[in-house]
Amino acid sequence: MLPRTLFQRTTAALATLSALLLGAPSAAATAPPLRPAAAEAVAPPTPLTGAQLSASWTGPLSTRGRWIVDADGNRFKLTSGNWEGAQGTWTGSGDINDPANHAHAEPGYSMPLGLDRAPISTILADFHSLGLNSVRLPYSNALIHDTAPVPDAAVKANPRLKGKTPLQVLDAVVAALTADGFAVILNNHTTTARFCCGLDGNERWNSGQTTRQWVDDWLLMVNRYKTNKRVVGADLRNEVRRDTWDDPNWGWYNEHDLYAAYEEAGNRILEAAPDMLIIMEGINWYGIPLDGLPHGRPGLKPVATLSHTLIRSDKLVYAAHFYGYTGPANTGASSGPGATGDPRYEDFTAEQLAQVVGSEALFVTRDGQHFTAPVWISEFGAAGRGSTDAKEQTWLHRFTDILVANDTDFAIWPLVGWLDADGNQMDNWALLGYGASGVRRGIQDGGDWRADDWNRLVTAPGKTGPVARTPRWNMLDLDHADYNVSATMLAKPDWSPGNRKGNCPDGQRLAGLGRGDSRGLCTDAGRPTKGHATWTVVTDERYVTRGDWASGYTKLQCPDDTFAVGYSVHSDAMAALLCAPAADSLPTTGRTVWFDRGDNRPATGGSTGSDWAPGYHKGQCADDEYLAGVAYTWKWNHGGVPDALLCRPLG
Repeated sequence: MLPRTLFQRTTAALATLSALLLGAPSAAATAPPLRPAAAEAVAPPTPLTGAQLSASWTGPLSTRGRWIVDADGNRFKLTSGNWEGAQGTWTGSGDINDPANHAHAEPGYSMPLGLDRAPISTILADFHSLGLNSVRLPYSNALIHDTAPVPDAAVKANPRLKGKTPLQVLDAVVAALTADGFAVILNNHTTTARFCCGLDGNERWNSGQTTRQWVDDWLLMVNRYKTNKRVVGADLRNEVRRDTWDDPNWGWYNEHDLYAAYEEAGNRILEAAPDMLIIMEGINWYGIPLDGLPHGRPGLKPVATLSHTLIRSDKLVYAAHFYGYTGPANTGASSGPGATGDPRYEDFTAEQLAQVVGSEALFVTRDGQHFTAPVWISEFGAAGRGSTDAKEQTWLHRFTDILVANDTDFAIWPLVGWLDADGNQMDNWALLGYGASGVRRGIQDGGDWRADDWNRLVTAPGKTGPVARTPRWNMLDLDHADYNVSATMLAKPDWSPGNRKGNCPDGQRLAGLGRGDSRGLCTDAGRPTKGHATWTVVTDERYVTRGDWASGYTKLQCPDDTFAVGYSVHSDAMAALLCAPAADSLPTTGRTVWFDRGDNRPATGGSTGSDWAPGYHKGQCADDEYLAGVAYTWKWNHGGVPDALLCRPLG
């Protein structure tokens, strides 16, 4: 993310910044309760040694509802910072070898900052003193393919890194972090080694490269680190936004579709490295930032009606970024092209800010919805020592209130910067600054107004210990293409050739269908155990043997002791039902759920408070029922879309 000073230097580029589709309504979000700002100094966290941090958690990580948990099922809150530099620091103009042409005059040489100034062991000890348990490591695609050794001077304080390529340096940093107990999240921040985030060639995952190359690079990275269970996550792409001509979108299934790109990359990564968390940011900007033209920052709002389902449904984490000088429709430009009259986050009252953060991101943590997942605020921050910006300071106080009140996972930007010859921080956003002689000055050393907010954040009480398993609800999106998230079916031939297919993740069953939009809803509530018999593809009425439960309609019904786990459509008309065997006998009595004239969903239970098929009638079995059949007709211009479900009790 560009700190404010760099935004002022790039306002021309910001004239055509952007990101996704408007229009996707967000779920209603309730403003969280606010805690008062600290009235007195807050004590810093008690540092853990590497051995203590290592002993406090076990990798890999996964999710249960809105919480991230470790391998023992205990809550693991991402208390993180961004160790930037490997994503590139050149600002894009002037001689790349001139430090003045790098962000804050700190050339990173495609490495995490500070390796020329302090040994890795010293930097990690300082991370412990901040109270961190995890580090977000931004990197560029260019780094992966750079075979030139880093300059010797760039690793002066870590001479064992001399002669290594940037990727080999990253290997060493990852190894050191994880050996000291930190969880590491890899973040594909940029394509080129240029500092982001304007019109810089890094706007989308496929800016300057193909989607295939982007996915292949991710596979290279996760395969490189997958045996290290403290490398816990793949943060797929940073701040996707408009380029000069095109907006990214969410669900259009074209070359600018971030939703589809995330789905493809996430599932390919999980096939190669099943332990990884898959972390997805919303779209950071769409439209042209001029008053009178549509523009804005959708964040995670589109997730409310189009969320992701992965082949491992316990691996999805959503992420969002917030900075006081930007806003829901404000780029952060202070003047000139790209500057608009839209309010900034720092302009809102405490109550307004809580509402906006809820509607743009934290609503995703609501329990029992198709979109329910942890939300990681993977970037936020403010200028510290020497700053006199009262509005930004008030914003950080209020934003800290929100993070504390919601017990939200976070990662501050950035951790490491440099000190100039006089001991002043060259990037006063950094929590730690290192001089050329190795002298350190950090947020805990006095004189940094952010210290109380930071200490309050990292020492705040929150959920700890075991997290109970809760039912999952996941949607299937057949609007444009197959949506096969069953590992079992991915290993088999096409089960319904010529039709679009949706398969629930293994361990889940089909619970509902939309009428006319090809959307479906899956769940593991009640979890009938799958048996080992062959899965059945149903294309006719041969298994309708216990009475006509939808007279006059064509019925696709699963054989007895099987339950629906997938379906296929031709256009939007039903084509086939996929049924999996149960390990034990299932009841064969049931009820017909009609939804041809309106929604027919349970009054309470899974995902009833969210819309997974907007604009279409939805039918849904109760949480304690399994879907055994679908009825449809071509009469009366119904077009063969689902009209009724056969729902049977699980026991």
